Amino acid sequence: QVQLVVPIAVVFGPGSVPGDLPRPLPFRDVQEMEISVNVRTRVTSRYEMLYRSPTGQEEAALAAATAREADAALHPLQDTTLGSLTMYVVPETSSLLPQGISVYVGKHRSALVRAGGSLAALQARLREVTQVMSFTASSITAALSDRVPDGQLSPDARRYLKSSLGYEITFSLLNPDPKSHTVDWDIEGAVNRYVKPVLDKLSLVANFSVDSQILYYAILGVTPRYDKESSSFLLSAHSLPHVINPVEARLGSSAASLYPVLNFLLYVPERSHSPLYIQDKDGAPVSTNAFHSPRWGGIMVYNVEAPASPQASLPLHVDVDMARVMEVFLAQLRLLFGLSREEVPPEFLLEGPGNEGLADWELDHLLWAHTVENIATVSTTLTSLAQLLDKIGNIVIKDDVASEVYRAVASVQSAVTELSLGHLHAAFQASKEAVTSSERAFFDPSLLHLLYFPDDQKFAIYIPLFLPMAVPILLSLAKIVRETRQHKKEPTKMD
Repeated sequence: QVQLVVPIAVVFGPGSVPGDLPRPLPFRDVQEMEISVNVRTRVTSRYEMLYRSPTGQEEAALAAATAREADAALHPLQDTTLGSLTMYVVPETSSLLPQGISVYVGKHRSALVRAGGSLAALQARLREVTQVMSFTASSITAALSDRVPDGQLSPDARRYLKSSLGYEITFSLLNPDPKSHTVDWDIEGAVNRYVKPVLDKLSLVANFSVDSQILYYAILGVTPRYDKESSSFLLSAHSLPHVINPVEARLGSSAASLYPVLNFLLYVPERSHSPLYIQDKDGAPVSTNAFHSPRWGGIMVYNVEAPASPQASLPLHVDVDMARVMEVFLAQLRLLFGLSREEVPPEFLLEGPGNEGLADWELDHLLWAHTVENIATVSTTLTSLAQLLDKIGNIVIKDDVASEVYRAVASVQSAVTELSLGHLHAAFQASKEAVTSSERAFFDPSLLHLLYFPDDQKFAIYIPLFLPMAVPILLSLAKIVRETRQHKKEPTKMD
């Protein structure tokens, strides 16, 4: 049973203190919520709130002209511990937040919240903000999707990538018609400029490797439909699943990979199928002209403008606009990691993450989910290992395998303890160590069940070998016994 503790500092700005506070500031309060995954698995979320007055520096920062400026000024004054949050309460009449906005969530681990009049109304609003910035019941359920009964899981939960110690990202340019198009893309510059800041931030979650390739004569495998009205070719939503398999056979990146591979494909349509547009389920064109596949990656169709004169020489030189392409691929990357911002209430204003690709609290959101998932994974792996060892009575367990099991158990217990203390970073690191140790123990070559035979298999193997030799030996022994008995029965001759 896991308890997730979120330390929260609630700072009342000037003129925002509710009149019905139970006791003078500062004081502490605890709120608990139970997330039920199945009959046996429950996760308790515990919000430990410290209500206090602002320091002089915080008051000066809250006097800024805009919420963005206030957030930037407050950042150096906050607790930057992973998993901790700071809520700054401003008066209802404050001009710091735009009209109609009651909550501003910054790029770091803080939010500006309008006072709700009473303490109960404020606490309800704070609970909403806390769940957005840390974890929700749906994000924890998605992390434990293997334990959720069928039919109780949201469709989006299967979209997110499973927790892993590493990920490999492959960017592929598909040019099915090199005779017509010479495509030039500055993938190295684009990765350094757009992807690297995001992966640097995500390096705390897992190890990442990035590679790229150009594939010629790689077709989608689905013939698009020609639309006379728009003089273009269309790919309908129901045909998109059939696009991936023929292309994946050419990618070849996942065959030798130890970690999950994320594929991002840029497809330049051949001249005979250009321009090519993707339609959604309602038949409307998709604005990004791209789609993504859960736990796999995404594909973007990049149309090339037709030459002004029909006599233009082929192949046409195409320079890919990498800013437009990377904007789509990074959005798909966020979707695959479960960092979409679609669930936010309309009165919430979320600051864009900027060049880093994700805010500090979004990183915490990932760490909460991955820590819980790692603990569940270790539990499942060790249970399976124990069942395997129970079934094979004569299996030999080496000392190094035993030490990995002990290390996994100790690490997972440490992760659960750290979570209950509100130490997210330490809990995540312990859960990663537990996963590594449990996987090493489970996949140790000495525990391969084919090395150990049940007794009935031994009889089945050895009887056909030894029975032909045993028959004459047994008959000879029987003959010797019979002759010995006869010899004893014969009377001894006396001279």
